[in-house]
Amino acid sequence: MIIKLITNKMEKQYRSFNGTINSVNEESRIVEGYAVRFNEPSQNIGFIETIDKGAITEDTIKQSDIYARLNHREDSVLARSRYGEGTLQLTLTDEGLFYRFEAPHTTTGDELLEHIKRGEISTSSFAFSVSEDSKSERWFKEDGQLKRSVLKIDRLYDVSPTFEGAYLTTSCYSRDKGKAMEELSQKVEKKMNYLKDELDKL
Repeated sequence: MIIKLITNKMEKQYRSFNGTINSVNEESRIVEGYAVRFNEPSQNIGFIETIDKGAITEDTIKQSDIYARLNHREDSVLARSRYGEGTLQLTLTDEGLFYRFEAPHTTTGDELLEHIKRGEISTSSFAFSVSEDSKSERWFKEDGQLKRSVLKIDRLYDVSPTFEGAYLTTSCYSRDKGKAMEELSQKVEKKMNYLKDELDKL
C-alpha cells in the first residue's frame, strides 16, 4: 500500500549513522568515513527510512555547498565542499557517500581528533532536503510499520561526525540535538495522524 503524505520536503532534515569513523593513524589528521549508507534501514524514528542508491548523484554534490561540522554545530567548521571543490572530499561509492578531510589545526579540529581517539565519536550525520517532486520520496506501510524511501535528495548541507545516530551502519544529530529531535517528533506525529485519518477512510 502506497500512502501519499503532505510534507514540507524542502525543509532541512538530519539523519545520523552509527559505525566507524577513522583518523588514518595517530600521526595523521586525516578523518574519513561514510556519511550516508545506501539502502540501509534506519532505526525506528517514528518510521523506518532508507536512502536509495540513486538519491545522491555527482550533480547533487556539485549543486550543494556542504560543510563538515562537529556535531552539526554552526560554529565548528572542519572542512567545506563548495559545489564540488574544497577541503572536504566527497566520493560516491556503491555503498554510499564517503567523506574525507584533514582536521584543521583549530580547537574544533583538535577536539574532534581527541574524541575519535578516545572512542567517543563513532557516528556520522548528514543534513539534506528533498525536492517538491512527488517522485523524490515514497511513503508506504509494510508489516504494520510506516516506511519512507528517499529517492532523490535535492541538496546536501553538511556531513558531520557526531556522538549518536539514527542509522546503524555508517562510519564516523543536529544544530541542537534536543531541538532537532523535538522537531522530528512533531513532524512524525503529524504524519502518523494523517496516516491514521487516511486509513480510517478505507
